Amino acid sequence: MLRPLLFLFAFGLKLSPVSIFAGVHGNLCTVTGPSVIDISGNVNSVSDRCEYTLLQDQSAGFTLKANFLERRRRDVSFVDSLTLDFSEGADIQLLQGQMVMVGGSPVTLSGSVQTFNGVGLSKDQTGVTANISLNGSSVSVFFDGTTAQIYMDVPVGYTFTGLCADSSSSSSSRLSSDSRTSINDHLFNVFFVLLFPALNRCGVLSAAPFSSCNIHVDPEPYMAACRSTLNKYPAVDGLRCQFLKAYAKACQKNHPEPICQDKCSDHEFCGDIHGNTDCRCRAIYASQYTEQNRLGGPTVCKDNTASLTLVGCLLKENGIDYNHLHLNDKTCTGVMDPESHMLEFSFSSDSCGTEVMTNNSQVIFTNAVVTRNSSSDLITRQDKVYIEFSCSHPAPELQNVAFNILDNSVKVFLQSGEWHYSLTMKAYSDAAQTQLLGPKSDVRLNQKIWIVLETEGLDAEVVSVVTDSCWATSDESPTSVPRYDLITDGCANTADGTVQVMGNGQGTSNSFSFNMFEFSGKEPSEVYLHCQLQLCLNKNNICEPGCSGSARRRRSLRYRRGAPALISMVWTP
Repeated sequence: MLRPLLFLFAFGLKLSPVSIFAGVHGNLCTVTGPSVIDISGNVNSVSDRCEYTLLQDQSAGFTLKANFLERRRRDVSFVDSLTLDFSEGADIQLLQGQMVMVGGSPVTLSGSVQTFNGVGLSKDQTGVTANISLNGSSVSVFFDGTTAQIYMDVPVGYTFTGLCADSSSSSSSRLSSDSRTSINDHLFNVFFVLLFPALNRCGVLSAAPFSSCNIHVDPEPYMAACRSTLNKYPAVDGLRCQFLKAYAKACQKNHPEPICQDKCSDHEFCGDIHGNTDCRCRAIYASQYTEQNRLGGPTVCKDNTASLTLVGCLLKENGIDYNHLHLNDKTCTGVMDPESHMLEFSFSSDSCGTEVMTNNSQVIFTNAVVTRNSSSDLITRQDKVYIEFSCSHPAPELQNVAFNILDNSVKVFLQSGEWHYSLTMKAYSDAAQTQLLGPKSDVRLNQKIWIVLETEGLDAEVVSVVTDSCWATSDESPTSVPRYDLITDGCANTADGTVQVMGNGQGTSNSFSFNMFEFSGKEPSEVYLHCQLQLCLNKNNICEPGCSGSARRRRSLRYRRGAPALISMVWTP
């Protein structure tokens, strides 16, 4: 009963012979175990312990030879070493254990390419690679001790000889063909597959994950080589795996999709994203964002600036092209870090379409990451994105500071919540504010002087400084009498025609001028000048006092923040 069964299976094989896809492999030749798969996909086996020519270019004086030796059985040979033979120059041998000999002497290789006799040699954990240029054509030879793969990037019409050109071309009677087997050989192979199911494991090359490569590299020659070898040799010493590795290496050479592993960061890996090979997020890293339904980290706030960082691989996995993202102002785009693949957006309170709001004692800056919306686009295939982020800070407050005119100028550094700023008060003897008054300056009666109040570190787009009132006393206490007013309700005292106020409530600095005086009926004494200042939040407020003639009125105090600051200067006669 066994003979008819075998005949039936052999008849089935006769109807579906092994397919030979000439040119499918490009110019890739694979030698693994005793099998040689030439560039046309033909499979033949070496069964003696000889040295064979794999590739020869006589015009370039180059020959690539493979030496075959036995292992566990005397009747099965395996590729054991390669020799790059040059008519001029030292030969190069690629041996077991990733050893390399140049001109008979061993050399030490690393991941960096080293050149010997015009051949670029390098080594990594997978094996040794030799790159050669033959008459302008590129040839790459890889050997890991069990498999040799020769990839030739050569122009049309390039001619060469050897088993890689035609694996059946040998004068040795010991070279057998696996692609043109007789009916008896088919019966023998089928018999082995039926009795030893382990041989079916060679067929894994036509199943996932290898199946995704089948359209680029025909798996049948590799499966035929695998089955032929395992028919005669036990599946030990990683023999089956070397056929799988050889096919995977061939896929890496012939697969049209780019290999992205070299460009992925530490928190990414090379995988499929919507049908393309790209850098995906590693699961543990991504969970800190995905579990909170976020695409990036929290907003980072500092003074009047804010930044938001989005994860590049999460954007890709969600089908978002970072080149289409911007802030409220479409000219403000993110900056992609080429190493970490993190996309950073940043803005200040006065840029990128930032909205500034006040909420009781808080100043809030708000912006959003949105997708590009072009009116010229008829259609779009990008999902709409809207990621709002904001920062809030306590509104700044001035503190009471006393100045002495005996100092040329005094700068005081202040802090209020997240705000850091300084306040300076100076007196000048000229309108251009170039002649600073100091201890040795003589200020005569009726001489005009200019007082400048200036802050640094406050954002003029958010707050303005308003000088609410200034007055003089003959005593150090600002509440003492007599009192003479120079500025009231943010406006110059109309009874004193020498007083002028400039830039009040228009920014983070302002100034005023008046003619020097002394108090009547008193012995010459100090004149103490006191000023009270307020901060005004610009949002929804008009900070400049209304001081136009008869329409002058007291401003609403709605804009004021915190206790007024009292600033004093003294002139000693």
